[in-house]
Amino acid sequence: MDCDSMQMAITEEHQSTERKECGRRGRKPGRKSSSEKVDVKAKLERSRQSARECRARKKLRYQYLEELVADREKAVIALRAELERFMQCDRRLDEMASPNDIDQLLKDIGILKQEIFT
Repeated sequence: MDCDSMQMAITEEHQSTERKECGRRGRKPGRKSSSEKVDVKAKLERSRQSARECRARKKLRYQYLEELVADREKAVIALRAELERFMQCDRRLDEMASPNDIDQLLKDIGILKQEIFT
């Protein structure tokens, strides 16, 4: 039995040394073939192209947002003008006493149509 156990120990030791010899899997650092160098160049070019496209999309997005802001600013200006017009009408209504003056004011601002008076 001593001989059998000794032989098993030698076999196990032999297997473990084989595993140690294999080491890491995959590519070895520093060793690149010419085809891998071409692949790296192609990868860099794809990366550059992707970056160019990303910058173009970003530029378009900012242009769209700037146009949107400009449109909203125009709408704000128009609404403030309308508000000011209504505030002036309200002041004029407060100053007027007769209903005919009020009807004339409503006609002027377009709330009361001409058809009512005819």
